This record gives sequence, C-alpha cells and structure tokens, in this order.
Amino acid sequence: MDRPNIPLNALRAFEVAARQGSFTRAAIELRVTQAAVSHQLIALEELLGTTLFLRTPKGLVLTDEGTALHPVLTQSFDRIGSVLDRFLDGRYQETLNLGVVTTFATGYLIERLPDFQAKHPGVNLRLFTNNNRVDIAKEGLDIAIRFGEGLWPGLHAAPLLTTPLTPLCSPEIAQSLKNPQDLADQPLFRSYRSDEWELWFQQAAAPCPKIEGPVFDSSVAMADMVEAGLGIALLPYHMFARRLATGRLIRPFPTQITTGKYWLTHLKSKPATPALTLFKNWLLAQEPVPST
Repeated sequence: MDRPNIPLNALRAFEVAARQGSFTRAAIELRVTQAAVSHQLIALEELLGTTLFLRTPKGLVLTDEGTALHPVLTQSFDRIGSVLDRFLDGRYQETLNLGVVTTFATGYLIERLPDFQAKHPGVNLRLFTNNNRVDIAKEGLDIAIRFGEGLWPGLHAAPLLTTPLTPLCSPEIAQSLKNPQDLADQPLFRSYRSDEWELWFQQAAAPCPKIEGPVFDSSVAMADMVEAGLGIALLPYHMFARRLATGRLIRPFPTQITTGKYWLTHLKSKPATPALTLFKNWLLAQEPVPST
C-alpha cells in the first residue's frame, strides 16, 4: 500500500483496541467515543477485505489476520513514540554510548569533545574507557574506538589516526641514553603486543636485548611508570604530547615504528542512529596528528 493511502487513524484505533481487548477501553485511551472507534475499525476491515476481530460476549478476539497485524503496529508506534520522547524543549535528544581505549581518550578525544558538544547539543555522550578489549554488543555500546589493524568480524571500521610508537623516558634516564644500545641497561616495559620492542630495535639497526620488563595492558599506566623514572616504554607519543611539551617525558631517539591505527567501530547488524552518524562524521573530520 502506498504511504499516502495508509489509514493511520484506523490503524491506531485497531492497535489500541487489540491491546485493550475492548472498544470501550480503547475509546477511553484515545479520548473519543466508542462509536468512533467502531467506525474506524469497520472502515479498516472493509479496506483490507478481511475480519480483524471476532466480537464475543467476553470481549474482542483477534482473528489470524488481526494477530499478524497487531505486533507490527505495536512495534511501529512504540518506535515512533520513543523518537518523539527525545524531543525535549523542542530539541532532539539522544544518548550515545561510546567505548574508547584510555590512551586515545586522554591523549586526543577529551580535549576535542567541547567542540562536538557545542555543535551537537542534542547528543548526550556517555564515555566508557577500556584497555582495548571491548565487546560492543555485550557492553551495550553504540561505538568503540580501538587500536589495531581494523579487522574485527561483524564491525564497520573507519580509520582515525596512525600514531607511531617510540621510546619515552624520564628526563633523568634520558641523560644516560646516547644510542639505542644504551636501552639494554634500563627496564623496558612491554605491552601485550610482544613484538614491538623487537620491531623497534630492528628499525633502529641495533641488536634487541632480552626483554624482561613488566607487561602492561595500558599505555597510560606505562607512561605513569616511565614518568616516575622506573623504566622506558614504547608509546604512541602523540597521545602524550602534553607530557612531552612540559618535559615530564622525553623522546630520546627519533626512530619510530607503526604497528596499527586507531579505528572507529560499530556493529554492522545495528542500523546507525542519528547520534552515531553525527559523532562519526565529526570525528572523521578532525585534523589528524602529524605522522612524525
């Protein structure tokens, strides 16, 4: 049936009557007369060429045709009502649940969020940080920003930033580092990606020492340990630009490696909401950090 010909008033009367099981109670909910409800339903049955209700002494009983139609209408009206409920003070409101790896949140996203909120005041962001291990569906997230190669089954993945890794250390330790081989005399902190130090030493054309330092699942935690002078870590240095600018962290060597990117991901099986689309378009339009 073409949209202009869909009898919305009659369908609403049918949905309420089927849910209430009575023309009288339907009339009360719709704030019309019982005769008006009955008239709408008779017209709907004539239009469809079928009977939707059996009128019995105990009330209305849905026919097979009515049983097929009722849940579709209930779901549709519920969805319309849910969207209309989001218009507060004449402005559309929607909540967006965003999961983001902590390093990206603290080093890039948080300082830019006021711009998004100023441009899209109707979107209420709820931020959940993680250590790059996240399950969008199970955790009820709309979007997850994560680090890797962009290959996650069932997810759309849009590349955001490439942030190379390089050794960072405290100013005190930096004074003892003249060449890459000097790193072997310091504790070298590791992430769960175990080959990073080997790749970096290969890029630096230096022998890789035996790596026995602690393993971390958070770059922020490693940066805190490094700043305290407890060791050296391979870190995405652009995410720690403020610490580098203030001298709390030092980049002793220019050599860097790239092992992945930050990606914006969301479920393929779930339609994109207006808020998701707004946030995705805004974030993809942000200026990237330099690659060197």
